[in-house]
Amino acid sequence: MKLLMVDVDGVLVYGRPSDGLPLFTYLERDLGLRLDVLQQAFFKTCCVDIVTGRDALEPKLAEVLGRIAPHLSARTLIDYWFENDSRLDHDLLEDLAALRAGGTRMFLATNQEHMRAAYLMGELGLSSRFDGIFYSAALGYQKPAAEFFRLATERVGISASEIGFIDDVEANIKATRHFGWKAMQWTAGSTLQDAITAFSA
Repeated sequence: MKLLMVDVDGVLVYGRPSDGLPLFTYLERDLGLRLDVLQQAFFKTCCVDIVTGRDALEPKLAEVLGRIAPHLSARTLIDYWFENDSRLDHDLLEDLAALRAGGTRMFLATNQEHMRAAYLMGELGLSSRFDGIFYSAALGYQKPAAEFFRLATERVGISASEIGFIDDVEANIKATRHFGWKAMQWTAGSTLQDAITAFSA
């Protein structure tokens, strides 16, 4: 394996920094908006276009909030969202850093829109820990679409068989294996060594 692709949510990042709870656990208490209302009006209807780069997060969210929570600005909700979904797995990051120091190239491979991708690389400092990021809004396709993996493979310039991948979603693992990447599904208690062993099997 010359290169490792690493998913973000559910692998590197999970929940609120203070306690690891889901990011919107206290949304209604903190911002006066019910989660089920937000999910129905925004996440279930708008997210695919935003995550694949066909629509922009802030203006679309502002439009939705104008209907369901006019007291709340899109920027306020975005800041709350990103800050409460930023708990990093530092043990995994240390293991990844050691692997990278040994010569393995390392990229993020994630379904994200543009603003959060920038937040991950900038505010969370992942740009210093990875050689780059492949994300759905920039590629125009989201995992598990084969085009996501094809474009990422083309851009790193090596054969699919030389790429390892860790992700928590089974459909993404199946798709990458079909494409030719070596892949392991990340679950609670997984370690980087587990993945390296699986890639070598």
